[in-house]
Amino acid sequence: MSKIRFAIPKGSLEKATFDLLRRAWYDVKGESRTYRPVLSDKEVQLKLLRPQEIPTLVAEGLHDIGISGQDWIKETSADVEVLQNLKYGRINIIIAVPRSSKAKSFEDLLREYTSKGKVLRISTEYLNIASDYIKSLGFYTEKYGDKDPRMVTPWWKKGENKKVKIFLSFGATEAKPPEDADAILDVTETGTTIEQNNLKIIDTVMVSWAVLIANKAAMKDKKRREKILDTLTLIRGVVEGRSKLHIFINVKRKNLRLLLQKLPSLKNPTVSSLADSDWCSVNTVVEREAFIKLLPVLRRLAQGLVVHEPQQILPLEEIAKNDKG
Repeated sequence: MSKIRFAIPKGSLEKATFDLLRRAWYDVKGESRTYRPVLSDKEVQLKLLRPQEIPTLVAEGLHDIGISGQDWIKETSADVEVLQNLKYGRINIIIAVPRSSKAKSFEDLLREYTSKGKVLRISTEYLNIASDYIKSLGFYTEKYGDKDPRMVTPWWKKGENKKVKIFLSFGATEAKPPEDADAILDVTETGTTIEQNNLKIIDTVMVSWAVLIANKAAMKDKKRREKILDTLTLIRGVVEGRSKLHIFINVKRKNLRLLLQKLPSLKNPTVSSLADSDWCSVNTVVEREAFIKLLPVLRRLAQGLVVHEPQQILPLEEIAKNDKG
């Protein structure tokens, strides 16, 4: 089996990523002392990197797999294979303006500044996402055609349209308006920081989650693909386990058919006879969100109920279907 290089994110996604690995039955050592923590699986080499870098480094083959945000994959246009949405690290990429602004959308703001002949300044860490979003607006295309907004960094400037300027921010983006920017394109989870800085959200550009990605060449290499799929199976098992509950129900046999009609399950539920021939046991997996709605049915038809939170549910059949190696 070939070793694989696994880039994991330093920073806001770090804690949740180590929790994911531990729930996948890995032991992790040294995460608080080194950028190269050691995994109990010696065929997987970990390295901590900034999530902004990981999509590009995976695309370039410096790492076989990695975890980063969908935002940075889009921003860098990294040519990677997305293996799994990990269902943590959710953020909203939004556009915000000073609370005093009358604009209800970015397109409103663009119309206002264009009508007054003023340069519209946007501050952001996401130059490409901002440019693509602005160019997707009907009014922008109507007014400026296919011209790119002007991007401004300390090292270079590009884009023909100097009436709309996107300035690279190195952080504290919400502090830029009104002196240094008319609007910001930034990340928020709750919107609290935006409000505290006297701003209001006028558009949501995208929602981003942490995802597991792979180098496309590594996925075509038979040996590395095998190990990547092993890792994917364990990680996907954690994601599946978090969204489901494992339930055991004792039910009278005369009520079994009605219960099974009402009971959604991962596959066909397992039904076992009990010592009392009038009773049987039902063992199945249900969606966590559906469980509360199931309770009235279970109360009426079942005698006893045991509920477990599974650490993993391994989607072996699904992984096998995707294995073309």
